[in-house]
Amino acid sequence: MALIQKVPVTVLTGYLGAGKTTLLNRILTENHGQRVAVIVNEFGEVGIDHQLVIDADEEIFEMNNGCICCTVRGDLIRIIGNLMAQGEPFDHLVIETTGLADPAPVIQSFFTDEVMARQTQLDAVVTVVDAKHVEAHWDSHEVQEQVAFADVLLLNKTDLIAPEQLQILEAKVRGINAIATIYSTQNCEISLDKLLGVQAFDLKNALSIDPEFLEEDAHEHDDSVYSVAITATGTVDSDKLNRWLYQLVQAKGADIFRMKGILDVDNADRRFVFQGVHMTLDGRPGKPWQPGEQRRSELVFIGRNLDEDELRQGFQTCLAPVYADVT
Repeated sequence: MALIQKVPVTVLTGYLGAGKTTLLNRILTENHGQRVAVIVNEFGEVGIDHQLVIDADEEIFEMNNGCICCTVRGDLIRIIGNLMAQGEPFDHLVIETTGLADPAPVIQSFFTDEVMARQTQLDAVVTVVDAKHVEAHWDSHEVQEQVAFADVLLLNKTDLIAPEQLQILEAKVRGINAIATIYSTQNCEISLDKLLGVQAFDLKNALSIDPEFLEEDAHEHDDSVYSVAITATGTVDSDKLNRWLYQLVQAKGADIFRMKGILDVDNADRRFVFQGVHMTLDGRPGKPWQPGEQRRSELVFIGRNLDEDELRQGFQTCLAPVYADVT
């Protein structure tokens, strides 16, 4: 039996007016040599986003009977299932969510639905941020959650703000999301190979933690969304890790938007890579450890109301007794 080639999927999100449609038009019209299927969704019963998208050969499917993040997740799964059953192959799928969407349920669909898990691979969550106007909406849950869930962030409309304003915005974004790749753009002008096929969500690329972030006080953000990064040397006990993660998501899952980690577990030959969205967890073997390489576990939690000390102490209990170096 031939192996099913999984179709990479990009979830495109961002607040109202950030530039998502501009970016989508760029994806549809540039000569990248790929056949792209697009699912467009907007809030409300009457949809117009499809009228704003430039005509192209790619397939465009509109979902306008509700917000993609809640009532129509079943429709999302159904449409993707129908797409896969058509027999006409495409190279990439882009899902554009409404500017008022929480991306989490869309992301979780790729874990929880058997057909989607078997036939698609979530490639990256790309968030477009309106650098000119985001300050007015910064405290909204939608903006902070869209930033928190991002694997790739586009700070768009940077030509409309001063360089020092851009530096302040980059620092605020990094305070929420310590691990996303950030690009500054005008009119969403960016090479598409930085957005499509980047394999950012499943951590095939190395997890990168900003060293300066580790020195910051995450709690300066009060009740807003922020990141907590943990590094540790030494091996992790898999049984203790599983028990801790299970208890953690049961108690705090609603507040944990994203979890990512590359761990030295049971002194195995390969890294253990895990990720989570709220109460959904996924883990698998990663790249082999190289001879002589210093092993280090790295974890990042992104969410709201996170207790940094509690997270560090909880992970401490997962380490084999001989090790105690957690920072």
